[in-house]
Amino acid sequence: MAIRDLLRNQMMTQSLPPAVRVNGTATGATVDLRGYDGAVITVAFGAYTDGTHTPSVNQSADGVTWVPCVYGTDLDAAANLSAVNSSAGANSVQQIGYIGSLRYLQIVMTTTGATSGAASAAYVIAGYPRNAPTQ
Repeated sequence: MAIRDLLRNQMMTQSLPPAVRVNGTATGATVDLRGYDGAVITVAFGAYTDGTHTPSVNQSADGVTWVPCVYGTDLDAAANLSAVNSSAGANSVQQIGYIGSLRYLQIVMTTTGATSGAASAAYVIAGYPRNAPTQ
């Protein structure tokens, strides 16, 4: 069986850098999907101390006006991004496919009830490039 190089057929972009998050909303950097026909959102959690950490995804046609993605319409309904509110969610990775049609994505992490918080990061992996190799 031949193994194919995935590196040159995708683009991974960090939206939320790794950080310990406490109360508030962290809005990730804008990710431009131009030139790609598919994407997956990946949220990674590290050490957990307390609080509820809820990831969500926003989309935009122009990178300025944002609307929340809807499960089953813009995000794959077979998966889900779940809130982490106990140590059971520590050191875990969540993924969901983007099936919407807008060009820009950003990941948002909303944290409540945290004193020390939890570590998290979020990425968008774009695939199905219109022109490959990508690197």
